[in-house]
Amino acid sequence: MSFRWPVRVYWEDTDAGGIVFYANYLKFFERARTEWLRAAGVEQHQLREDTGLMFVVAATSLRYAAPARLDDLLTITVEPEPAGRASLVVRQRALRGDTLLAEGEIRIGCVRAEDLKPQRLPDAVISAIAS
Repeated sequence: MSFRWPVRVYWEDTDAGGIVFYANYLKFFERARTEWLRAAGVEQHQLREDTGLMFVVAATSLRYAAPARLDDLLTITVEPEPAGRASLVVRQRALRGDTLLAEGEIRIGCVRAEDLKPQRLPDAVISAIAS
């Protein structure tokens, strides 16, 4: 089952031709992951305050299939894979209706905020995102 988040394309998201600038899909994916975590009960600022841990993007791989344009209403999906000890992989897609626009795989690492050293994902986070 995937989490879905709507995103409207604004002028600021497009290039001179009115097409979404390729790097902005990463922004759309980030917003959807944040809302997915929030829906699962994981508030990232609270995680940092309570545990000193935070998430960082460790790797991305994206494929572009079709352009999104100004004023399009997109759906961004989030499909997590089972979490590892200190990271998780999330598969994401940008859709306009049933049309695939972009898809990617994002590896998220859990690190200690003070020195960015990898840390084990808290059990509460693993439980929250697994449900």
